[in-house]
Amino acid sequence: MIPESAQARTTTDKTAIRNAATVIVVRDRMGADPQVLMGQRGAKAAFMPNKVVFPGGAVDLGDGDIPLATPLPDVCRDRLQEQSAGDLHHALAVAAIRELWEETGLILGTPGTWPTPPETDWEGFAATGHLPAAAGLQFVFRAITPPGRPRRFDARFFLIDAEHIVGDLDDFSRASEELSHLQWIPLSRVRTYDLPFITEVVLAEVTQRIRNSEPPVSVPFFRNDDESSHFLRLKGYPMPSDG
Repeated sequence: MIPESAQARTTTDKTAIRNAATVIVVRDRMGADPQVLMGQRGAKAAFMPNKVVFPGGAVDLGDGDIPLATPLPDVCRDRLQEQSAGDLHHALAVAAIRELWEETGLILGTPGTWPTPPETDWEGFAATGHLPAAAGLQFVFRAITPPGRPRRFDARFFLIDAEHIVGDLDDFSRASEELSHLQWIPLSRVRTYDLPFITEVVLAEVTQRIRNSEPPVSVPFFRNDDESSHFLRLKGYPMPSDG
């Protein structure tokens, strides 16, 4: 459940900084050239038009009430609570799973029956016979959109190994139309695509830890305040000088 104060901050006000979750699905993680799942935003999108991005989006008011079959790893929960005004770890995990489902049609869940009828946004997911499961999600990056953009988000990036996805990894038939050209892109070629700056930064972090199957204890935080920008690490460690 999102605390009342946190719910008040998660609004539909387009000028506010909204909490958001982004999902980096990695395929063949231990192979010679791992792949990440990405799609292209529409030309008329208000935020990052035409850019190739990971699935993701803002936290909805109801996300804190959605049951999870398995919670986030403890270390991810703890890092998510640092420098955050509310306890949003549950809602962020739910938002990540929901956005992955909506934008790609892929299921991150376990077989199970919902205790109560699901909300409209979750009816299709529930109809597959699964409950959302967050145990495989790893919190690996956090970034706040710089001032002056048409939308601003406090985005938490979650890495998930494709082995946790249920069903055919190449079946995007249930995806919404928010992202087009959904595809698995090898890490060796991903920087040839039209990527947002922050996506390139996140990809560098993911590439460095691609062989590590454990969630990170220290998480990079690219914090853009109205007055200045800071590149920090949750857990108190400074960023290394070489990035």
